[in-house]
Amino acid sequence: MAKEREVYIVLTNTGTVLANVISYCTKEHLSHVSIAFDSDLREVYSFGRKYQRNPFIGGFIQEDVTGPVFLRSQCVIYRMKVSQQSYDTLRTQIDHFIHYANHYHYNFLGMIAVYFNIPWDRRNHYFCSQFVSTILYNAELELFNKETTLVTPGDFLDAQLELHYRGRLRSYLGALQHRIGDSYQPAYKLVQKL
Repeated sequence: MAKEREVYIVLTNTGTVLANVISYCTKEHLSHVSIAFDSDLREVYSFGRKYQRNPFIGGFIQEDVTGPVFLRSQCVIYRMKVSQQSYDTLRTQIDHFIHYANHYHYNFLGMIAVYFNIPWDRRNHYFCSQFVSTILYNAELELFNKETTLVTPGDFLDAQLELHYRGRLRSYLGALQHRIGDSYQPAYKLVQKL
């Protein structure tokens, strides 16, 4: 029997101005999606702001879900069971993005194209849901019947995934800290160029 692994899809709404604009344009409450490789959310990746105070400089990031941007965030966390082969493919892709992080940029123009339902694949540019859906697709985990350039965070809510948690992200992290003690520290960092 083949070994199964778990990955987590994390949907959030941070309540920032940019998150509210995205929610308004998509008509969806949750405006951001990430992929995590552990239920403790110590290793979470997406495309988003590189600097906490500047939402307009974005790219590939390893997220700090304990940081100030996520403090008031509502979230939905889904668990996905995947084959070892799919898991390894996801990991290989993440390693590539980490190594070449400086080559990737946030796809602001692609978000506008989504609003008009126009698929626009810009080389080395991703927005959060495009990134997560692309790496899942490349790992033969097809969740959507649409191009990855048109996938929105809300599409993950309709994807028949296993619900792991719904509520305030801070409450989820607080329960983790209570369960594993004060040793809980996220393994986050801003992915820097090597």
